Amino acid sequence: MQDFYEPKTGDMAPNFRLPSTRGKDVTLNEFRGQDVILYFYPKDDTPGCTAEACSFRDHEGDLSKAHAVVLGVSTDSLDSHKKFLEKHSLNFPLLSDETADVAKMYGVWKEKNFYGRRTWGVARTTYWIGPDGRIRKIYKKVDVAKHAEEVLADLNASHKK
Repeated sequence: MQDFYEPKTGDMAPNFRLPSTRGKDVTLNEFRGQDVILYFYPKDDTPGCTAEACSFRDHEGDLSKAHAVVLGVSTDSLDSHKKFLEKHSLNFPLLSDETADVAKMYGVWKEKNFYGRRTWGVARTTYWIGPDGRIRKIYKKVDVAKHAEEVLADLNASHKK
């Protein structure tokens, strides 16, 4: 089994450039000065991924007030992302990582065992990246329906310090 580097809390978040549903490539560096909620998810329009995306959609206004930007990343194509975004009225960009290069950079490209069949895919993981580009927190086990609330609570708590 191949292991990939996993950035840790306090590390500089690896920069990347990916095509987005906003019609242009997005880089992490363009969001310097803001908190970035970079969430990796396995597949467009599956039950867990839909619940997570809709949770971020429903809390995007509050996250924006907390000066945070939400970016969703999966290995699905831009066409798949656009359909997913339109179907669920998502209000943040989805980024297409079809080669899984960014998933590998962030250590979320994992071997999975699905009913005895081994496959590679994205492990649902969220990185909270601070305005300085450093990883503030990594969320690995998330409740998809409440994940955005958890992230928002952490952001708000950090702003009160």
